[in-house]
Amino acid sequence: MTDRIVHLALCQRLLDTDAKPVSWHPGHAGTRALRASTTAHGEVIVKIHRSLERHTQEVHAYRTWIRGLGKRAPRLLAITDDPPAIIITAVPGLPLSQRQLDPKAEQDAYRQAGQLLKTLHTAGPPRLEPDWTAWLAERAEHWIHLAGERITHSCRAEVRAHMRALRDLAPLSAVPCHLDFMPRNMIYGDDGIVRLIDFEHSRYDLPARDLVRLTTRIWPQRPCLSRSFFQDYGQLDKANREVVEHCAHLDALTTLCSATPDDVKRASKIQ
Repeated sequence: MTDRIVHLALCQRLLDTDAKPVSWHPGHAGTRALRASTTAHGEVIVKIHRSLERHTQEVHAYRTWIRGLGKRAPRLLAITDDPPAIIITAVPGLPLSQRQLDPKAEQDAYRQAGQLLKTLHTAGPPRLEPDWTAWLAERAEHWIHLAGERITHSCRAEVRAHMRALRDLAPLSAVPCHLDFMPRNMIYGDDGIVRLIDFEHSRYDLPARDLVRLTTRIWPQRPCLSRSFFQDYGQLDKANREVVEHCAHLDALTTLCSATPDDVKRASKIQ
């Protein structure tokens, strides 16, 4: 059976025998999703995860932390482990990355994003163990090995220097994190409300890691959006600013390793 048929059959088996397909999203890196219409729940998202690990992380997030977001996030409706999949409510709107907003509305959207992330980061008690700075430094070695000849000796040395500096910041508390906190996962509705989706990367981690991609990819060109975000999120202290700085190098490394040949071609055209 094709992927779409599998997704629809899951929805009909787990939720509504009369469910109908609405649209198909091929997903990213193996995660696929179908939007379907149901009688009792309206439109829903049927999502088959790329791995059991991603499935477990997203289910845990929905069962523990996401409830605190209320109507600002989807609701979990059904779960199956074979295949690893979930069915959630579809939230109204389009990704913030696809919205053309006037400056005032866009700044308000980022202020709301700060509210959402603050709520998520306080959805569970802070943890000092395990040592997350040490764990991230070890993961950096994995990505350095994976990158191979795609990075230079000087780049390799720079990443390792930042990881040593990160370890020197310990002990740092970890909290529930999104770990793909980008405009593509912030849904902006016609009502002006921002809602958060896609929690398959969610786990305990250093909170400042959720800000790395915004800091390096969005805010340099739009500092007003940064100011709006921190209006409700709260300002970062010195240690968390340093976490962002050091982890930016780790993020660049993982992005390089995860890039497809098409990604590399697009990047070369932009440069």
